[in-house]
Amino acid sequence: MTDVLLVAGAVPTRPTVLVEALTKLRERGAKVYLACDFDPGRLGGAAELAEIRRLGTAKGPVFSNLVRGATPPVKVWLRASRDRWVREHARSAEVIVALDNNAVHTVWQLAHRNRRADAVFGLTPALKAVDDRLANPIRPGWRAALPSAPSPRLVASDAARRAGAVARLAGLVATGSRAMRIRPVRKMWAVAAAAPGVPERRRAALARRLQASMLNAGQPGSALAMAERVVPLVTDPRTRAELLGPAADRDLAAGRVPASLHDVVEGELARAELLRAGTHPIKAPPVVGRAFDLLFHRVLHFDSLSSPLSDDPEQFLAPLHESAIGRRFASPSGRGAKAEPATGRPPRALFLTGLNDNFLTPIRERYEAMPEVETRSLDMSPGTPVRTFLNNGRAKLIAHRLMGDSKYAREAQELFGPGLEWADTVFVDWCAVPAGLLSLVDPGTTRVVVRLHSFEAFTWWPHLVDFSRVDDLVFVSDHLRDLVVAAVPRLRGPDAPRLHVLTNAMDLRAYPAEKTPDARFTLGLVGISAIAKDPRWAIEVLRLLRAHDERYNLVLVGKEPSADVSAAAKAYCTAFEREVVELEAQGAVRRLGQRDDVPKVLTEVGVILSTSVRESFHCALVEGAASGAVPVVRDWPFFAGRAHSARTVFPDDWVVGTPAEAAARILELTATDDGWREAGRAAAEHALATWDWSVVQPTYDPLFLPPISST
Repeated sequence: MTDVLLVAGAVPTRPTVLVEALTKLRERGAKVYLACDFDPGRLGGAAELAEIRRLGTAKGPVFSNLVRGATPPVKVWLRASRDRWVREHARSAEVIVALDNNAVHTVWQLAHRNRRADAVFGLTPALKAVDDRLANPIRPGWRAALPSAPSPRLVASDAARRAGAVARLAGLVATGSRAMRIRPVRKMWAVAAAAPGVPERRRAALARRLQASMLNAGQPGSALAMAERVVPLVTDPRTRAELLGPAADRDLAAGRVPASLHDVVEGELARAELLRAGTHPIKAPPVVGRAFDLLFHRVLHFDSLSSPLSDDPEQFLAPLHESAIGRRFASPSGRGAKAEPATGRPPRALFLTGLNDNFLTPIRERYEAMPEVETRSLDMSPGTPVRTFLNNGRAKLIAHRLMGDSKYAREAQELFGPGLEWADTVFVDWCAVPAGLLSLVDPGTTRVVVRLHSFEAFTWWPHLVDFSRVDDLVFVSDHLRDLVVAAVPRLRGPDAPRLHVLTNAMDLRAYPAEKTPDARFTLGLVGISAIAKDPRWAIEVLRLLRAHDERYNLVLVGKEPSADVSAAAKAYCTAFEREVVELEAQGAVRRLGQRDDVPKVLTEVGVILSTSVRESFHCALVEGAASGAVPVVRDWPFFAGRAHSARTVFPDDWVVGTPAEAAARILELTATDDGWREAGRAAAEHALATWDWSVVQPTYDPLFLPPISST
């Protein structure tokens, strides 16, 4: 009788072939044992023809980690080497068979420990080996003369492997989370990780292990201190990002700008490029998303009163623009034809609607009312196919830009293609997800117009839009254009769209109205939902005014900023609430909340404030001015002192630099009723003559109407 040991590391693709081979082995008088690394129930009828053993799962955290990180063939061997049943039958087997690639390494190892056995790969060679032994029993006799023990070389190799395993186990225990709860141990390992002369690969591996253990042990401060000591000794940006990432996350969660932000972003983008160019490109988009989440985190740009992007756009975004990923995003896809209006029929305009249409409606209504223009709207409301496609748009765009042609581009063609084919001009308000996904499609001869507001300038969207497929990019102010052009270098390149500055569409005729008798001493701030509106600045102005005259009061209109979005937002909102409650008790502040009757509310407001740290234009201020309220505009800090700022949007005497200057302007212009009313009339006249839609609307015509022939 011949003992045969089969090893299977993967489920056989055709179990019937295995059953047939086992039947033939039994017919030859062989006793068959089968070790498998999966549920034996998936072997079908093989259980009746062989003694089957499933390899045991790993026990203990150390061995579990060892198995988890191994390749499939090594996993099979690690489990088989710890299985007594396998070892016993391997020693007595005369034929040892690997049934698949994952089992080859295990059979090789077992054959070196039983040199008397034949080791083969596959069922047909197994049958042949058994037949050869039966046909010529003398032939394998020479194997009986071999020692039953493994070769000396293998014994030495095993000893070295076991010694290494013991050393690794000791190292894992010594650097585990339990050990990291002991302060002297943490300090000792931190010194070891930063010791001179350690190869970078080993230093990085040790630092990663220590960081994970310290964090698991609830010692984030020690983890940060260790990483800061090691990072200067590491050159690989990926390792630097991995070590500094937890510290960056911790700073952002606490409402702080991380000192390590650029290092982490640079490393994540380097890792994404390696994944994209390697065997796992599908893993690259989430890593790019992680870099974007850090670079455009709301704490950096929305929940505080400053922004590193505004301070120095080129330097802040250098890790993105200088990376291979950034260059890939900036690479233009181009278009197949130049945008040209059709002739022999009325011009056609397509508007993308259904998201935030606050600033779009007057524009769309103007061209809908023109009999010589044909208009359509592509609805992006919830439940529509376009809205469904827009969901998770950032991930779709990143995947497409990294991996080239994708199903997303084909879906975009299906959704946007008919509209692009019909229209002469497509107008997209907000340079966000619709603009990005629309740029997946070659627009042909259709003109694509995108309008970019302040919000998008501080997000990743302008960096994901393929501007080679956008013909015209519209801004509502010069200072916003300057910021975006500095932040997005390709807007200065040969494939850049034409840049326009066109004022928002505002119907101001509803705002002029007679003021109430008490309006002269009432300050109004309309729209306070964002921390960038900085309503605390208005509180400071109010305190200065009330020190002169307690008749001054403040009306706050709109939804208040949310404290739940970040620690930075919570800190601001807590301070704001404390100040407002104090002044409410004195009757100096009223909160009206969200109102639909703003023109009526403004009849009670004699001074309209713009207290923001940044604005693209500030429609609420202009509406207040149109109502006859005296405008007082803070010199928005994000843009103050630059070539274009609040001072180039509004008359210079409207703009102030400090709360003290604001209080001085208000005290001067409200000193008498006649003086206040005259200042309000002048402001209303300027607002209506400069920004009312009746004045502004012709500036939009070149985007939608063909040029008038001079002949």
